[in-house]
Amino acid sequence: MASLESSTCDGGDRQFLANSPSCQAGSHSPRSAVSCSFGPSPSSIKPKETQVRPQPSPDSEEGLQRLGSCHCGPLCSASHPGPHYLLPPIHEVIHSHRGATATLPCVLGTSPPSYKPGELRETLILVTNGLQARGYGPLGGRARMRRGHRLDASLVIAGVRLEDEGRYRCELINGIEDESVALTLSLEGVVFPYQPSRGRYQFNYYEAKQACEEQDGRLATYSQLYQAWTEGLDWCNAGWLLEGSVRYPVLTARAPCGGRGRPGIRSYGPRDLMRDRYDAFCFTSALAGQVFFVPGRLTLSEAHAACRRRGAVVAKVGHLYAAWKFSGLDQCDGGWLADGSVRFPITTPRPRCGGLPDPGVRSFGFPRPQQAAYGTYCYAEN
Repeated sequence: MASLESSTCDGGDRQFLANSPSCQAGSHSPRSAVSCSFGPSPSSIKPKETQVRPQPSPDSEEGLQRLGSCHCGPLCSASHPGPHYLLPPIHEVIHSHRGATATLPCVLGTSPPSYKPGELRETLILVTNGLQARGYGPLGGRARMRRGHRLDASLVIAGVRLEDEGRYRCELINGIEDESVALTLSLEGVVFPYQPSRGRYQFNYYEAKQACEEQDGRLATYSQLYQAWTEGLDWCNAGWLLEGSVRYPVLTARAPCGGRGRPGIRSYGPRDLMRDRYDAFCFTSALAGQVFFVPGRLTLSEAHAACRRRGAVVAKVGHLYAAWKFSGLDQCDGGWLADGSVRFPITTPRPRCGGLPDPGVRSFGFPRPQQAAYGTYCYAEN
């Protein structure tokens, strides 16, 4: 049987493990190719079945709660002897975007002579025997087998969501000769810093997570923040990331931003998820609808009414960033957003549109809701 799953050891980098009998927490039996795992323990499944399970990573809330619960010995990276049935994937990283259909390839070069049942301890996505399939867990009916041919165990995810991003494993359990291939589903997106109207450093970890979700996003991972830094994100306020760390990206080192050292991602080290308070770095991806600007001198309540008359709602911060990033929205006019802030997107910088030399989403902060001075950005589903 084959499966998609995740594991991490000692709270470090995510690893895909083989034949490690020394894993002390969440371990399989010694015959399993997976030594440690996260997630609930579904019941045992029948022989001759293919399983596809997700990888709750240390970037996820589940992974955050369970980091460090597994200790692996020197055999963590060892490979098993014997024949290899799973073909190595052409691409180990699968790029997609929100709303798309993504395929995680898992193909057998030849059919094993027999299958044996196995005990599952990861969160289950899909179980199939090659003829029938049943979806489980958060993906539910969005997950199916591709079934391009009789040796095809690839997983197809329809309507990709932000939370689907992460690392996956396709595992073949064949007696004592287990093997697997590791895959990563990566979403194209944009990272944006966020703070509430009360000012900076108001969120504990859980409030930051909720704030990003309210703005059509989720907390960014470290890798997403790192990519945003390579693409030009320079921000001097520290913010929560999904795995529970607090960091900020600096392109131009300067005294108010951690000193004049080297550029990079600065870290505040371990933080208390409940007590410590910072901003948030949120991540969002492509939109299913469109953002458009309504001019005028509107209050916030008038902005809501103007969007409703057009069959839309006032856009969220994540909507505006996604429209700027993926649709090239360029508007040199401040407009109300749903959180009460006023912003405008610039793809072609010019002197009278914020004065900054780089593209980005500019902000006027949070004016008084009764101030009739701005248009509004609306969002309508396609």
